[in-house]
Amino acid sequence: MSRKEVAKLAGVSEATVSRVLNNVGPIKEETRIRVLEAAKELGYVPNALAQRFARRKSGNVGVILPFVPKVHLFSTYYFAEILSGIGEAAKACNYDLLLIFREPDSPRDYAKLFRTQKVDACIVLGAQNVVEERAALAELQEEGYPFCLVNQRFDEEGYLTVDADHESGSYEAVQHLIAKGFKQIAFLNGPDAFSSSGDRLAGYKRALEESGIRHEDERIFTGNYSRKSGYEAASRLSEGIRSKRIDAVFVANDRMAIGLMDGLREYGIEAGKDIGLIGYDDSDSSRIVTPKLSTVSVPFYEMGRRAALKLLAAETEEPGNTILPVQLIKRETT
Repeated sequence: MSRKEVAKLAGVSEATVSRVLNNVGPIKEETRIRVLEAAKELGYVPNALAQRFARRKSGNVGVILPFVPKVHLFSTYYFAEILSGIGEAAKACNYDLLLIFREPDSPRDYAKLFRTQKVDACIVLGAQNVVEERAALAELQEEGYPFCLVNQRFDEEGYLTVDADHESGSYEAVQHLIAKGFKQIAFLNGPDAFSSSGDRLAGYKRALEESGIRHEDERIFTGNYSRKSGYEAASRLSEGIRSKRIDAVFVANDRMAIGLMDGLREYGIEAGKDIGLIGYDDSDSSRIVTPKLSTVSVPFYEMGRRAALKLLAAETEEPGNTILPVQLIKRETT
């Protein structure tokens, strides 16, 4: 069937059929209904590419991914879960995903994706509080392009965001360690360019203070969220453990926690036996490592899904920012 036959049956011009099917321009409701009923009766299915061209839309939602050296992003629990959630929502809204990988030394010109009509909306993963990132996001905001941040906030800017309650997750994890009798609790955090690192630090300090335990800067360490950085932190933490200045460690993600477990084992220190240990994310690895890792479960899949729905199906999604709850998972290392 052709558009011409739909126009004939509906008693309108082909141009009117095009406007109705592409949802372009003002159309009387009775005319719109007549055209849609004629298309349905004739079994007319418009060409998707032609529709996108007529609307000057790409049909793509872009997902901007960070450059992480020596890391296979799709094999990491964090990115795999978020992307799966985004993908499900995009498919339900008849959108395709366009993955954009940041180059380490190239400018972060996110607005160019919209100017060249590659995407209709974009979701930014792994955003950092650095000058280049802030400038790129400000440009998107100023030009009115639809975008959403996942797991990163710039509270003073008012960007659309889907995040998790990392402050409460950290607080609950440290409170659990305290309830188990641990008092000298160290914290292995991620880089401060991520808002989640600040949230976890705040929760760690609040839990100690409310229990009457003074936090010590010498018990706060920093990694880069990689397993290697956790492994390398073992040499510094082992000194405190052996001198009884550290009896438990809260770690800002599971990858670092598992790396730390491996590193401490080389110093004869076993998590769950010699020290308490809690990770963060509830990744697949946390469930199969020995001993099984206590951790905080974060709904990354749902975070990705909600971010996509905010952009692509705003009428069904709660307006404004979303902060999703997390849950402490108690296993063998505590």
